Amino acid sequence: MAEQARLYVETAQPAISVPTYQGIYRWVTTVDHKDIGLLYIGTSLIFFLLAGVESVLMRIQLATPNEHVLDPQTYNELFTLHGTTMIFLLGMPVLIGVANYFVPLMIGARDMAFPRLNALSYWLFLFGGLLLYFSFFAGAAPDAMWFMYPPYTERPFTTLPRPDYWSAAIVVTSIGTIIAAINLIATIVLLRAPGMRMSRLPLFVWTALTTSFIILWAVPPLTGAAVMLLADRILGANFFNVPAGGNVILWEHIFWSFGHPEVYILILPVFGIISEVLPVFSRKPIFGYEFIAASSVAIAFLSFLVWSHHMFTSGLGTTVNAVFAGTSVLIAVPTGVKIFNWTATMWKGSLRLTTSMLFAISFLVEFVIGGLTGPMLATVPVDWQVHDSYFIVAHFHYVLYGGTVLGLYAGAYYWFPKVTGRLLSERIGRWHVVLENLGMTLAFFPMHFLGLLGMPRHVYTYPDWPGLASLNLTSTIGALILAIATLVFLYNVIISLRHGEPAGNDPWDAWTLEWATSSPPPPYNFATIPVVHSRRPLWDAKHPDHPDRR
Repeated sequence: MAEQARLYVETAQPAISVPTYQGIYRWVTTVDHKDIGLLYIGTSLIFFLLAGVESVLMRIQLATPNEHVLDPQTYNELFTLHGTTMIFLLGMPVLIGVANYFVPLMIGARDMAFPRLNALSYWLFLFGGLLLYFSFFAGAAPDAMWFMYPPYTERPFTTLPRPDYWSAAIVVTSIGTIIAAINLIATIVLLRAPGMRMSRLPLFVWTALTTSFIILWAVPPLTGAAVMLLADRILGANFFNVPAGGNVILWEHIFWSFGHPEVYILILPVFGIISEVLPVFSRKPIFGYEFIAASSVAIAFLSFLVWSHHMFTSGLGTTVNAVFAGTSVLIAVPTGVKIFNWTATMWKGSLRLTTSMLFAISFLVEFVIGGLTGPMLATVPVDWQVHDSYFIVAHFHYVLYGGTVLGLYAGAYYWFPKVTGRLLSERIGRWHVVLENLGMTLAFFPMHFLGLLGMPRHVYTYPDWPGLASLNLTSTIGALILAIATLVFLYNVIISLRHGEPAGNDPWDAWTLEWATSSPPPPYNFATIPVVHSRRPLWDAKHPDHPDRR
């Protein structure tokens, strides 16, 4: 049984010639999908820390009424950099990095379909991010929020090259993102192991595939809009310049035709992570595999039919508002399907409350809280009342921090042993879970009430009106706790890399192919390409008398 459980790991050196380099030269020249995945993840983590510092500074400014820690200009710059960083330099690239590392392993491939193109996608992401932050040191950091609405970004309202840096950085990073999506699609379609039909794909691979298609349809319009804005400012094209016949609503349509599918670019891969973590630590197959896979496709399709719910107050008319209100409510259905499937997977399971599992459960709770306010905002009169208030900030952060970040932490504790060969500390991990949930609740839940009390977002200070001071102070305390939680996670990573318990090849007794090779995996991934007979190939090897024949 033990020999069978080793499955595709071979002790003999395979007949594969893999060049190995050391030091900085390895990381600059690598085309190994695992190295590129780690470069994506590591670089995204640095940008995450920068965005965290920016958010803490903003929350300190807002801790008390009429505060002057930051001046209005600096606050606007930090606000814009924070939003842009979290969306374009953390959310998308870190998930692309996770997919880069694990998709080939999970489908039994030795690398991505286009290794050199894969490396190019990373370097475009890196240099786009550096270009954005260079603007800060050049004294021209973007300051018109992460959605860069005209006319604020048009001349003569902005004479410095602030929008130019933003637009150029978005164009560069977006090209890299599109390349990565093409590569992931080609890899999943063409390089699956023998026997791995689409109906046997791990659910994380399914979500990576659907996300890649969303990227191909959603990111090019944003790239085009950024080019159009550059043309307005540099060439006098006047796409969005109203006095010259342009239309600012055109920018909103183009931007949000990317902006709402972007939410699902950020959350669908996390749905895949949760769909891998919950079954392993519930000791049950995922409940309703077909429904989860199909609901991912449904979400991808519907995500392109809801963008104008961001524009209910822009005067599009009753009919348009009614249509987009309906589609916005409808998209909650496939998402709700996943919630019920995950809950059913845990129901009567033999739960192992590891840190990864605790983060997965935390994700379910926090994401549902954020999701409940989604249909509220799809109701047009409610949206009119709370539009551009802190209620929107609360909804957005519950969905994307409570969803994307907590889900990524679940994946980090789950896959860290595979990447490093060592386990993260469970004792420190539990402190991390508590601090993340406490900090999130204190930071973002009061923002619902701030919005209902009428506090607008995007303001650098506020008057001492009843209720605002105490709620803002609570939110700032929560942000500081989140900062501490991040430092706890980094401390756990550092000490575990040096002194963590050796993990072995399959510490969780898992079922998918990434656990069938050594930890960390060799450059060639598999000495022998595996043959797959079900959705749980490692289960088949460990239980030859009771194989999973699906």
